[in-house]
This record gives sequence, C-alpha cells and structure tokens, in this order.
Amino acid sequence: MQPHSHQKPAVSVVVIGYNDEDHITQAVRSALAQGPAVREVVAVDDCSTDGTFDLLGGLAAGDERVRVIRRDTNSGGCGSPRNTGIDAVTSPYVMFLDSDDVLPPGAADALLAAAREEDAEVVSGLCVRRELPSGREVAWQEELYAETAVLDRPARQPRLVHDTLCVNKLYRTDFLREHAIRFPEGRFRYEDFVFTARVLAAGPRMVLVPDRVYVWHVRRSAEQLSISLDRAGIDNWRARAEASRQAYDILLNSGQKELARAARAKFLDHELRMYARELGLRDAEYRRAWWTHTREFLGEYDAADWTTGPTAPGRLLARVVLASPEPRDLPRLRELAARPTRLCPPYARDAQGTPVWATDLPQVTLEPFLTRPAHQLPLAVDAELRPRARATLLRLRLHEMYGRVAEAGPVAVEVEWRHREQGRTRRQGTVALRAAGEDLWSAETAVDLAALGAGTWDLRLRLRFADGTTRETTAHARTGAGLLRRVVVPSLLHGVLLVQPYATHSGTLALRLATGLRGVTSVLRGRLRRLLR
Repeated sequence: MQPHSHQKPAVSVVVIGYNDEDHITQAVRSALAQGPAVREVVAVDDCSTDGTFDLLGGLAAGDERVRVIRRDTNSGGCGSPRNTGIDAVTSPYVMFLDSDDVLPPGAADALLAAAREEDAEVVSGLCVRRELPSGREVAWQEELYAETAVLDRPARQPRLVHDTLCVNKLYRTDFLREHAIRFPEGRFRYEDFVFTARVLAAGPRMVLVPDRVYVWHVRRSAEQLSISLDRAGIDNWRARAEASRQAYDILLNSGQKELARAARAKFLDHELRMYARELGLRDAEYRRAWWTHTREFLGEYDAADWTTGPTAPGRLLARVVLASPEPRDLPRLRELAARPTRLCPPYARDAQGTPVWATDLPQVTLEPFLTRPAHQLPLAVDAELRPRARATLLRLRLHEMYGRVAEAGPVAVEVEWRHREQGRTRRQGTVALRAAGEDLWSAETAVDLAALGAGTWDLRLRLRFADGTTRETTAHARTGAGLLRRVVVPSLLHGVLLVQPYATHSGTLALRLATGLRGVTSVLRGRLRRLLR
C-alpha cells in the first residue's frame, strides 16, 4: 500500500519511557517524522530519575505536536504509562512506540490509509527486529504480512494470536475506549499478551498490510536487558505463563474458542520451545522450578488441546515434561525444541514394538512419526569441523529413525554457510551421502575458511532423498574432546585465521572467524581481559 502523505492529521503516537535518555529522542523524532498524518505525540515519562524528562521537555518546546506527561510514581512496567497515553490522546487513531525503538518512514501513512479505506478498527503491519550494533534485521511473524488481508473478524486468521505485539498496530481510539481495552497495570510483564487478547476478543474489523511499520531494537549487550531478553530468572517464566493463561481465559470467555485454542497451541510451539532450548544454561534449582511450574501449567490443558498435531515438537516436548516428575533428557529436549526440530537418538520401542520416547516413558508414544513423509520428520544430523592448515574438513552424519530414513533413501546433502550479522550466504556445494553402518549415513567436504571471511557463520543443510524431496535442517555440534577448540591456521589470503567452532544455545554447529593478524590479536586480547577479571 502506497503512503498517503496528503492525509489529514488523525494519529496520536503514545511514546513511553523510563530512564532512557540515550534513546528516547530518536524515538520521538521518528514519530514526528511520520509527517502530517500524526496530529500529536504523547510522551509519557514513567517518573524517570535521569535526563529523560528534560529531553522530552526540549522536544516539546521545539514542536507543538509533542505533549509530555510525567507520572507521579514509577509503575514498574509498560502497561500503566500506555494506559495514561490512551486516556490523554485526542486523535481518532492511536499507535504505541517504546522509547528504545523507532517508527520507519511512512508507517503511520500506510496504517491510516488502510484503516480509512477498509473502515477497520485495527490495522497491523510488519515489525522487524533489528539487532544492534550489527543492524541485522529479522521480520516478526512475516507470514502474516505477506500480502494485504482484510478480516471482518479475527477468528478468520487464528495465527493472529502469534503476533502479541501492540506496537505494530494502529487502533481506532473509540474502539479501545468503548470496549474498555487497556493494559494490565503496574509491574506486569508481557502486558502485550493480555492487551492483544482483549483486542481480539472484541472482534474488530482488521486489516493486515505488508508494509514495515515498526523497528524493534534488540540490544543484547545492554546493561539492563529488555523483558523479552532477560529470561535467566524463574520469575520471567512464571510471568510469561501467567500472561499466556490470562490471554487464553480472555479469548475463551469472550466466545472466541478457535482463537483461545490457537493461543494454547502457540504457547507450546513458541514459549515452551524457546525456554526449553535454554534449560542447559540454567542451574539445577532453576531447572527444577521450571519443570514443576511447567507441569502445573500444562495440567490445565484439556483433551482437545492434544488432539491436533501429535508430532508437533511443542506437543511432544510437553508430553515428556508431563510424564516425568523430574527434569530429564535435557540435551535431547533442547534438540527437539530447536528450529528446525531434531529428534536425536537413542530411539526406543515398547514391549509391542511401538516407537516411544524412552523405555521408561512408554506413555510418550512416537507412533505418528511412522506415517509422516521422511522430508517432514525431525531428522538428526551431527556435524564436526576439523580446522587444519591444509584443508578444513566438515564431517556430517545422518541418523536413522525407525527405518524411515533408509526407506526414503538419502542421496546427498547441500551445505551452506550463513553470515549471522550480514545475512549473506555462501554455498559450499552438494556432497553425496553414503551408508556408514546400519543406522548412519555420512558425508565429508572441505571448507574454504578464507573465502568465508571474518564473522559468525551458521551452518545450514538441505538433505535430498531418492524421490526428489528435500529437508532443510541444521546440524547438532559434536562435542567430543578437541572438537570445539579455538585454532589458529595459516592463510594465503589473510595471512592467518583464528577459527572457533562452537555449539549455539540450541546445540547447532556455528563458526566464528577472525582474519589477519590484527583480527586474531583483537580476539585474543579480549579473551585475556575476560580471564583477568
């Protein structure tokens, strides 16, 4: 949809901030830069103790569209200041913006045009997560915004429950006020979950547009991590589960049964998998608390919640947690929770020969996997990288899975490296897969490290089968003695390379490369400084 720069002022942008003097000016200016469509920017300071309020005052003095509201006490969350903004706005439509993010040019125009043309109460667009300082961008829920879609009711698109953000949307102000749609007050984490559920429960006419309308800045090295990144404490998991519970109850009690069911499925496919991938990073006390709380939460699910998608990784993961009173099989669960999911050995069968998760958990059956096409199975591939002066070798091993892999006839594997910060890829080529025993297929290829260059590289694979089908996957990093050690190797192109194979949080093989003497020295100095702290 093309921007309508001639539109009359009709949008209020509510910008919330607390102790964010480093970023809030950029946020407010990005809202003002939307042009004539924005009637006002309502900046709500949540009782900051730094220079945030003074900066907002200066912005208000320079542009009459800026109104500053200072709360008397800090709320401890994002919901209360947003509610303050909802109460204060004077425009027909309202948007929300966090102080550490920005609106891209044309966002307000695109959303407002769709709202007016389709008489919509809510318009939603594409949000991109921008990693800083690298600038790498990843689209959020991209499949929802592939093309413009008009929905007379949200239930027509159940996947809407996956887009829990409030900031990539334009709302008709009267719609929010008439239905008393507000954020949870006070120190409530994941307030977006509840607010979005309340919006969907009211059954608005909606439009989804493919335009970029919000840039979500991700600062993983910040001293104070955002709520979505600060997952190390068990309170974060409890808060996320509680927000998910409330969202489900809101949708169910409003009669939106299909959306409520989709919200429960989303918890398994997104929340449960994300936190399970990180269990290996936590201590024993956290794991026990997480396991206990998760079992209690999943105990609220009813039979209908388990009937669809029996091979979906989130459902299988949940069934393992429910079946065991204590944490178990964490490395294997991490692989199951990865994207793409991998069901790693050992593979077991019960007394009747039915595939099961483990011999001591026969109630967790894997029988549905016997009827899925091989290219849709959660296949397990191991990888090891052997950096050497002459030739660096990548060795891959594909595991059998209850006879399904042999039945499909694995033929070859395409190897690709993807630069994490820049997004560019380098094809390694296609390598034949050969039987390496009763339950294994293997492949080996040389890696041109010099051609890759500096940065962090993720390994991507595409398995090819005899019937022409393919399966895109990643590889589990083998962690035997010496396999993931840092190595310095000579290079004709760069003089020297520092090579560090490593396992990511989800267990996949990745590679860090530093090139040239200066790059290698910089890495080694940083390592020495960390050791001396």
